[in-house]
Amino acid sequence: MALKNDLINAVDGIFGKAFEERTGLKIPSSQDVTLTNGAVKIDAAFLYADLAGSGLIAKVCPWETTAKIIRVYIDCAVRIIRSHGGEIRSFDGDRVMGVFIGDYKRTSATKAALQIQWVTRHVIEPEAHKRFKSVQNHDVKIRQACGIDVGTSRAVRAGIRNNNDLIWIGKPASFAAKLSDIREHPYATFISHDIYSRLADEAKFSNGSDMWERRSKKFAGDDEVCYRSHYWWSL
Repeated sequence: MALKNDLINAVDGIFGKAFEERTGLKIPSSQDVTLTNGAVKIDAAFLYADLAGSGLIAKVCPWETTAKIIRVYIDCAVRIIRSHGGEIRSFDGDRVMGVFIGDYKRTSATKAALQIQWVTRHVIEPEAHKRFKSVQNHDVKIRQACGIDVGTSRAVRAGIRNNNDLIWIGKPASFAAKLSDIREHPYATFISHDIYSRLADEAKFSNGSDMWERRSKKFAGDDEVCYRSHYWWSL
């Protein structure tokens, strides 16, 4: 009965309280948003980096090997995202989300994604094949995908005291996450039209050739234009 009353009161309290929204001048952390009814409006680019096939890796490799592969992918992705000015705001198993703001946010996020593909293909995968017998014996392919979108979102906190985190309300984070779920090898970087339309040439062209191929994906019942690339950005 006590739990039932707590749940009823929680629903009533959340549904009945208006948000106090403010415009963010920086990427908010949990401590920057009031748990009861805070909301921070921000214009940002969201990058999701997602290791592909981790379930298969866990099936054929010892748990220690699986853990090392996931850890090294997340480690490298975080370092690259931060090197381009992004802030990490979410971890979910073998996936990480980076947030970018500022005038260069689209290009910074895209360059980070292309470098995550480079390190996965040219550093992580060959090292894993060299070091781990289970990876060799099962010819494990270590692949990943990054999805990026940009636009206005609201950061709010969800959960209860001492057990809460930010959630991001709006299309950009959700669409970026969906794009990172696409598996179309050798294509590994997927960006929205809003990203592509304002990319700097350095992240759009390679030796005069467009690195991006126009596609269409269903999202929330609509056809959304997006772009995919099989290129990477060497370090």
